[in-house]
Amino acid sequence: MVSYAASVDGSQDIPRRELAFLDERGGFSLTLKRNCSNSPAGFACACGALAVAALAIGAGFAAAGAWLVLPFAGLEVLLLGAAFVAYARRAADYERIELGSGRLSVEIAEGGRSARYELDPRQVRVCLERGRAVRTVLRAAEQELEVGRNLDAQTRIRLAAELERRLRI
Repeated sequence: MVSYAASVDGSQDIPRRELAFLDERGGFSLTLKRNCSNSPAGFACACGALAVAALAIGAGFAAAGAWLVLPFAGLEVLLLGAAFVAYARRAADYERIELGSGRLSVEIAEGGRSARYELDPRQVRVCLERGRAVRTVLRAAEQELEVGRNLDAQTRIRLAAELERRLRI
């Protein structure tokens, strides 16, 4: 099971699976991020060190006459690069939910793409869909938006209850 961290306005990290809402005259702000064990920069350093080691070993074998090792070392470096790109694209994913000034704003950054949705909080219904997995869905007029997709099932249920409570204040 993957666990996630929440931060309030990006300024402080809250312990895992804790939902910390920041009250501002009835409003709130919640940022949900993946709890990555390594930053993209740290992962790049590790991949770079592995790539240098693989190429050095391949060059050593090529110098000793086993030149066929070098193309496979190159292939290994390419696969390490692909792994880095796949990791880095998802490491910075987040969801930011804000309520204030009569608007519910949801910003979702996923895989290098970012989208911002503005909803009328008086029309929003918070729905829990239980199927193969628990989904927290915000429904308003003609929009349907899934939130908390990086959270585990228990935390999604808590998120839905807290959003419902905050929207009805």
